[in-house]
Amino acid sequence: MFQNPDIAKLLLRLSLGVLILFHGIHKLIYGISGVKSMVVSAGLPEFLAYGVYVGELITPIFIILGLYARVAAAILSVNMLVAIYLAYGFSLTLSKFGGLAWETPLLYLIMSLLVVLLGSGKYAVNSK
Repeated sequence: MFQNPDIAKLLLRLSLGVLILFHGIHKLIYGISGVKSMVVSAGLPEFLAYGVYVGELITPIFIILGLYARVAAAILSVNMLVAIYLAYGFSLTLSKFGGLAWETPLLYLIMSLLVVLLGSGKYAVNSK
């Protein structure tokens, strides 16, 4: 049976990084007014909304490259926790398809935690 944990780590990093990067590029093009309004509605200062650029533009690049991927994934984990809290309040509301309304950011959270736990693997810029 074929087993290669380093290929699996690479696939995890590329999947997570590329998929999150699309969200960041969208925010770069169309702005973060929606994020700002959620942050302010939660009683937080508006400038915290700019953290979404770190979480969805910078950290995915680091994760894709495998450059300090554990640190980047930890930052992304916090970003996803905040996104879930602001957008859904951790409610158990179901989507029209039957899953949790916030299952997509939850999957990103789990994937980022896996990168934190597993590391980058051998196919990374700063592999050991």
